Amino acid sequence: MPDLPVPDLPVPGLSGPDLPALVARFTAACRDAGLAVGPDRAERFARAVVTVAPTTTRRLRHCALATLVSDPAQAALLDRVFDQVFRALADAPPDGPPDGPPDEPRGDPNAPAPDNSAPDAGTATGGTPRAGSGPAEGRPRPGSVPLVAAAVERLAAREFEALSPAELAQLAGAMRALRVALPERRSRRTRRASHGDRVDLRATLRAAARTAGDPVALARRQARRRPRRLVVLCDISGSMEPYARALIQLLYCAAGAERAEVFTFATRLTRLTRALARTTPAVALERAGRLAPDWSGGTRIGEALRSFNDEHGRPGTARGAVVLILSDGWDTGDPELVGREMARLRAAAHRVVWANPRTRHPGYRPLAGGMAAAWPYCDAVVSAHSVDALPDLLAALSGP
Repeated sequence: MPDLPVPDLPVPGLSGPDLPALVARFTAACRDAGLAVGPDRAERFARAVVTVAPTTTRRLRHCALATLVSDPAQAALLDRVFDQVFRALADAPPDGPPDGPPDEPRGDPNAPAPDNSAPDAGTATGGTPRAGSGPAEGRPRPGSVPLVAAAVERLAAREFEALSPAELAQLAGAMRALRVALPERRSRRTRRASHGDRVDLRATLRAAARTAGDPVALARRQARRRPRRLVVLCDISGSMEPYARALIQLLYCAAGAERAEVFTFATRLTRLTRALARTTPAVALERAGRLAPDWSGGTRIGEALRSFNDEHGRPGTARGAVVLILSDGWDTGDPELVGREMARLRAAAHRVVWANPRTRHPGYRPLAGGMAAAWPYCDAVVSAHSVDALPDLLAALSGP
C-alpha cells in the first residue's frame, strides 16, 4: 500500500463523544467522493477504531483501508479523502518529538526554544521548511481534528419550507438512509413451518409414501406475513407545497415505499401513483407538479377525503392500510364534512397518521376547523417539518 501523504501524527478525539461524529463525517466524505461506503462498512470502521484504538494517523489509515476499501484501486481515492479530512494534522506542528518520524533530527534539548513570532515560525523542528506551510491565519489550531464540512447536516435541521429545490435535492442521500418499516399483515398465502398452525395434507401424504403409508410426521404450514399498504394523501396547497415536495422525495428515496399509493389534493384529488413509479426523485417532483392542476391552490380537505373514500379508499385501497395525511389542517370547506370523512377513513384503515408541520411549536393547539375535526380520528400526529424530524414520522408509521 502507498505511504500516507501526511506525517504519522497523533490523532486526538478518537474516544468519547468525538468518535461517532468523526466516523459519520469521514464515511460521508468517502461516499461523496465515490466510494461505496454504506452503513455496514461504516459500522466496521467504527468497530476497528474502537478495537485498535489508533493513536496516529498511520494506524487510523490502516483501519480505514481494512474496512472501507474492497479493491486496491480504491486506495488512492481513500488517501485523497483521508488527506482532506486530516489535512490540518499535517499542517499543525506535533505536540512532542516522540511522535515525529524516527529519522527526524530532534536537536539539543538544552537549546533555547525557537521564537514562534518570527516570520519563519512555520518551519518544522530543525529549521527544515514544511510543505504547504504558510500564514497562520485561517489555519485550524494545533491538536484539533478537522472534519469535513457536512452541508447535509446543516440542511437537515432546517425546515423544508426554507429550502430551495437545489438544497432539497442535496438531502436525497440522507433520505435514502431512512427506511419505511410498515406493520405486517397475515397473507392468504402460506409457507412451510415446523410449528405451523395448520396441517399440510399433501406434504404429509407424500412423506407417508416413504413410510409404508403411515404418517409418521405431520407437515405444517403457516400464513405468510406481508407489509401493509401505504397510502399517502398530500396537501399541495400554497402553505404546504414545500412539505409535499419533501415527502414525495422521501417516498422515492426510502427503500420499501416504492409501492405506496400517492394522492395529492388542494381543491381536487389527483392520483399520482402510476406517474411516480420507477423514477428518480427529481423526475417524480416534476411529474407531480405537471399532473396536479391545483398545485399551490386552495384547500378543501373534506371534499378531497370524500372523493378518496368514495372512489378509492372504501372500495379497497384504504382497507387494512396505513394512511398518511400531510396537511396543516387549514380548510376552506366545512369542518363537519372533514369529521365525517375521517370517521369513514378510520373505520377502513389499519392506522391513520397525520403529519402537520405546525405541530413543531410547543404551544400548538388544534384550533383550525379542519385539524380540530380530524384530530380524534388520528392514531398519531407528527410534525415532519425537517429531515431531523422524519424519524418520528417513520416511527409513527411503523406502529404505536
